[in-house]
Amino acid sequence: MSSAPITERRYLLPFALVTSLFFLWAIGVNINDVLIQHFRKAFHLTDFRSSLIQTAFFGGYFLAALPAGWLMQRVGYKKGILIGLITCATGAFLFVPAASVRVYALFLFALFVMACGQSFLEVAANPYATRLGPPESAERRLNFAQSFNSLGATLVVFLGSTFILSGIEHTPGELAAMTPQQAQQYQITEANMVRTPYLVITCVFLLVALLIYLTHLPEIREESAGSGEAGKTSLTGLLHYGHLVKGVAAQFFYVGAQVGVASFIIRFAEHTLPGTHEKVAAHYLQLHVLGFMIGRFTGSAIMKRVAAQKLLSLFAASSLVCLSIVLLGSGAAPVWAVVLLGFFHSIMFPTIFALSIKTLGPYTKLGSSLLVMAIVGGAVIPAIMGRISDATDIQKAFVVPLICHAFIAYFALRGYKPAGIPLRTTSLNAAASEAE
Repeated sequence: MSSAPITERRYLLPFALVTSLFFLWAIGVNINDVLIQHFRKAFHLTDFRSSLIQTAFFGGYFLAALPAGWLMQRVGYKKGILIGLITCATGAFLFVPAASVRVYALFLFALFVMACGQSFLEVAANPYATRLGPPESAERRLNFAQSFNSLGATLVVFLGSTFILSGIEHTPGELAAMTPQQAQQYQITEANMVRTPYLVITCVFLLVALLIYLTHLPEIREESAGSGEAGKTSLTGLLHYGHLVKGVAAQFFYVGAQVGVASFIIRFAEHTLPGTHEKVAAHYLQLHVLGFMIGRFTGSAIMKRVAAQKLLSLFAASSLVCLSIVLLGSGAAPVWAVVLLGFFHSIMFPTIFALSIKTLGPYTKLGSSLLVMAIVGGAVIPAIMGRISDATDIQKAFVVPLICHAFIAYFALRGYKPAGIPLRTTSLNAAASEAE
């Protein structure tokens, strides 16, 4: 619980610019939920093969996160952000040649490149936002910044559903009756639906990169001034921080559950409510991310009076209730429970992140890298759900996010507590804090 201001006057402009990055990377993450439905139809994919979109994307996050942390220790936050934005623009532009040749693997590669860039943005922006103000309001500040990510997610899902989903759906019988020329023309039409949106996305990333380049951002150092020892950071040193290790696991399960749920909302609505058209089913996804956005803004406000870990435990418990309804219910109730999950997912990522990097001091950038690497859960969990769905049905696949939320509840109740940190390391953190 904190009554400290969300930021300080000297940090207003840097915080505003960093917050715009949270809005921006919602493009890459959340449009994938629309792409899964779109490419599943265009390339006649199974649920598992369509989930490879998330595997490619969050696999890029995983592989780029640690190099991003190491590089940022050398070049600082601003240059790391610029590298991320340019890489994102490159990945988005690769959608144009991929649409021309209509090869699913090339789309996956484009998503992988784009995700590598977004990994740089995440490694830089999350810890940077926590440092741009009083330490007492770090969790609330990160939740506030992440609120604009959810605003971007809401707009992206709406625009993606409008401009990428064609609304043209054929039954297996209709597809079988097509001539080779008709089938090819249908695939060309569907593949070209992504060309213009991703050209626009390319331009947006480049424009923001230009604005960041032309703006002065203060470089905040976690290392204590004049202490050669403070600069000696390593991955093995991070193992002393048990709350970080548990936080990495919680982040893996959260991101996997959140991405898995959102990835299959359209598919779940079509399964649970037979006869539902894809554009109608997409409305449930839009409501899900709208609830996510509302939860972010309200959660940030509530944290002024309620401790972050307490609110996280409440939201984790509520998510478990929603998922129980999804698994055991029938008719419209499970669909609305999935929609409501968006609200309860809202505060989880930034709260887990902020609680996990507390007391890390000079290890903050490397610790942030591990937390971003944990986003690989978004590559693993949806694929497991896809396998279960192909073997049984999509409703039973939701047992996977149920298990994930059980661990998140544990982290919120006990795992977040910094404990077992050697005195020497704690003193080092204190010195680093004083140096700031």
